Amino acid sequence: MIRIFKSKRFYHYIKDVSAVTGSLILIIMLIAAIFAPIIAPQNPYDMKGLYLEDSLKPPIWMEGGKAPFILGTDDQGRDILSTILYGCRTSFTVGFSVIIIAGIIGVTVGLLAGFYRGLLDAVTMRLADAIFSFSTTLIAMLFLGILKDRGVGTVIFAIIITAWVRYARTMRGSVLSVKEEDYISAARAIGANDLRIMFKHILPNAISPILVIAAVGFGAAVMLEASLSFLGVGVPINKPSLGMMISMGKNYIYAGKWWLVVF
Repeated sequence: MIRIFKSKRFYHYIKDVSAVTGSLILIIMLIAAIFAPIIAPQNPYDMKGLYLEDSLKPPIWMEGGKAPFILGTDDQGRDILSTILYGCRTSFTVGFSVIIIAGIIGVTVGLLAGFYRGLLDAVTMRLADAIFSFSTTLIAMLFLGILKDRGVGTVIFAIIITAWVRYARTMRGSVLSVKEEDYISAARAIGANDLRIMFKHILPNAISPILVIAAVGFGAAVMLEASLSFLGVGVPINKPSLGMMISMGKNYIYAGKWWLVVF
């Protein structure tokens, strides 16, 4: 750990204001999402705690505002701040689940395809090309339309269907480059089997691009989940979601309920 803090990469990182600011925002949002049941003034999942007379209340600093609704309420009487916090939980769950599962699938497929080539490589890469030829949102909507269950798990599955491809193609390219190195030939010469070569020698030296894709893929998964919920095919309406909040807020753009749009 001390070696990491003394490295040049960490030095350049702390000098990058944008990177540090983005990291702090992400960490704050993650902590707030984890402790949402403690921080949030209201539980948006508890329908018994919602009252229609509290609907469309403005933020607490405006006339008509009411405690404890700091950022106001929506048309169902749900506290906006609480819905945001619980919506972040949904988004982070989807984001982390997608990059972990899709990453494992994609890295494994790419590693095997790049190492063994042949029919396995041809079939998996043609499948990847076919998936890449369609819009990610379109494919996710297609599978969500086929599947009746509209839970968070279904949304994660629909996103993974397309997300693994990017990991697989990148990993394959890295493997093709790394496996030509002299130390791979040396490992073969001393009798190392394929699994040892792949997971001990090739994978550690080919994983760097995957980490970059995972960082970008997290944001892409969160955005896609929000887009699907906005279009009405994502998480159920009774589950707090950032996309669902945007979808509901757009109906009040011209009604003077600005907090539903801004927050």
